[in-house]
Amino acid sequence: MLGPVIGVLALQGDVREHLAALAGAGARTLPVRRPEELAAVEGLVIPGGESTAISKLAAAFGVLEPLRERVRDGMPAYGSCAGMIMLADKILEPRSGQETIGGIDMIVRRNAFGRQNESFEAAVEVAGVEGGPVEGVFIRAPWVESIGARARSLAEYGGRSVAVRQGNLLATAFHPELTGDHRIHALFAEMVRAAA
Repeated sequence: MLGPVIGVLALQGDVREHLAALAGAGARTLPVRRPEELAAVEGLVIPGGESTAISKLAAAFGVLEPLRERVRDGMPAYGSCAGMIMLADKILEPRSGQETIGGIDMIVRRNAFGRQNESFEAAVEVAGVEGGPVEGVFIRAPWVESIGARARSLAEYGGRSVAVRQGNLLATAFHPELTGDHRIHALFAEMVRAAA
């Protein structure tokens, strides 16, 4: 059986790594930059990178509104790091002109774990992911400041929520695509299959 077609928003950030991790989890992949490419996928990954740049590029490429629409209509989406910020309904202290796709009832804080030189790796237990903790790579990572009733936290680190799910939407503050462990991507591929 063919795996689901999952796109990776290919405007900025670690696109290749997500494409490889999704392929490793049995999905068929497609880089997405334009509305017609978005229309061809069953689910979408929003990679890490710089959330302000992703938001501005998504608007410039005409894909921000179609993305919001697809997410509102139930398309599964997974955001890592900057992607988590993009899926949040609200950002604390956003940069000027920064917008989100929204969809997850949470407030996130950008760069909450510190600057680039304070990046770190940590073992993170993620609810729904079997086989022990995943290796979380935190690079200028956000954290969830508060979470609404419709969303649920799947993982915490240092007393802060770092993985969240709400319906067909999944977000992590860390980068599983940089570790060679495809379990988070397999969980997302399963969500996409279930939604189809």
